[in-house]
Amino acid sequence: MHTKLTTIAFDADDTLWHNERFFRITQERFADLLSDFTEKTHLEQRLLAAERRNLGHYGFGVKGFVLSMIETAIEVTEEKVPAAVIAELMQAGREMLAHPIDLLPHARRAVECCAETHRVLLITKGDLLDQERKLAQSGLGELFDAVEIVSDKTVEAYGQIFARHGEGSSRGMMIGNSMRSDVVPMVEAGGWGVFVPHGLEWELEKAPAPKASARFHQLESLQRLPELVQTIMD
Repeated sequence: MHTKLTTIAFDADDTLWHNERFFRITQERFADLLSDFTEKTHLEQRLLAAERRNLGHYGFGVKGFVLSMIETAIEVTEEKVPAAVIAELMQAGREMLAHPIDLLPHARRAVECCAETHRVLLITKGDLLDQERKLAQSGLGELFDAVEIVSDKTVEAYGQIFARHGEGSSRGMMIGNSMRSDVVPMVEAGGWGVFVPHGLEWELEKAPAPKASARFHQLESLQRLPELVQTIMD
């Protein structure tokens, strides 16, 4: 089996630019709006349950998050939630969909360095229009050989993407902040999975690290990525 790396893929949200912090800000706003009906910890638990329940219906992203907040608000208030609260949650969603892009440290340099020697992909999940907007505003779009916006990141998805844009997943690398989505399925697909923790992690993206695999790596930041790639190539 070939062992050399030919194709490198990056996750987008909270790997190349900030994203989760906007969800956290909105969730705090949600708790304030519902404070007369329930306490914060209970509300967070109900919201997480709704998000988990709704993933198969709404997918990942802001729109599904807003719908889950509205559903939770209806549940915890026993259908007494004021229309003004629903309106404010919808406005919060619109603001999230318009937030400016703030690149993470070393993001541009990491992509540029990889693009000098390898095929470089962006593989992200979520709402199509929102992800396209963020990529356009990031200024990184011209660096990627291909962009894939998928409904979920699975072993099968990685196999298909790296076969389509590279030489198969065994010669590919996926870099991201989600152990569940970016790292574990890529390692299971036979490729390299590189975990770059962001600091804010959504509960539904947590998973045990595949530490038994020699193709699992963890970096403190993207600054060390070119060094890791060179080590693999050597």
